[in-house]
Amino acid sequence: MLKPTLLLLIAMVLLWLYWGNTTIKTTKISVAGKALPSSFTGFVIAHISDLHNAEFGSNQKNLLKAITAASPDLIAVTGDLIDSRRTDIKKALTFIEGAAKIAPVYYVTGNHESRITAYSQFEAALLDHGTVILRNAEATVKRGDDRIRLWGLDDPTFNEEHGRIKNRFIAEKALRSLAKEEDLYTVLLSHRPELFNLYVECGIDLALCGHAHGGQVRLPLLGGLYAPNQGRFPTYQNGLYQKGPTKMVVSRGLGNSLDPLRINNRPELIVITLEAK
Repeated sequence: MLKPTLLLLIAMVLLWLYWGNTTIKTTKISVAGKALPSSFTGFVIAHISDLHNAEFGSNQKNLLKAITAASPDLIAVTGDLIDSRRTDIKKALTFIEGAAKIAPVYYVTGNHESRITAYSQFEAALLDHGTVILRNAEATVKRGDDRIRLWGLDDPTFNEEHGRIKNRFIAEKALRSLAKEEDLYTVLLSHRPELFNLYVECGIDLALCGHAHGGQVRLPLLGGLYAPNQGRFPTYQNGLYQKGPTKMVVSRGLGNSLDPLRINNRPELIVITLEAK
């Protein structure tokens, strides 16, 4: 028979794991840019990634409440709204419907969307809810007389010939096809943080990515243990990275996929505030 102290310890660990997988951490990041028009200082982007059909309260009320509290000007969704292993399109659309009432929603695909046969119906439903879908496409966001550009990179897995090496060439071809105005601040939405060097080469000002799940299991000092397409102790796990003028914000994401548990790695909503230098 287990001792009361051991039972208490087990109960505490289980509660901690439950709390660490169901409560949202809001991470605030300020990003400054020389090319950013001064009128965009204070512009807020709520960054959502890797929901994977997770639920945060009835009809996603806890997640939507956290987004509302951030008062975003724009909501950026960087892929894997659904999980191809247990797809529930209704859960994803419930979130999108609520998010669209808060701010304009811009979306790019993730690798899980490429795996479902019903993707075309899913995309049509997103459009019906007012989502702007950027599949190797661009959009303009205006504030007063100024504007910035959003680029959306389709996940390379939608290409039948994708692979670890080919993913970069697929993404590069797509990015090179988008004409760049040198003086226009560019925000890239992409599922893939491992392509950061490509974003630097293409002159992106700010990239928003997911996919890494924060390394899934996070250890003190060492950080995350594993991320898809990066392997053990991934370089790009979470937070802000910079090379030259290019910056990248990587979300730890909200849901789980193949690994059922996050450890020391709470679901994350990132709130980015832009600042003109």
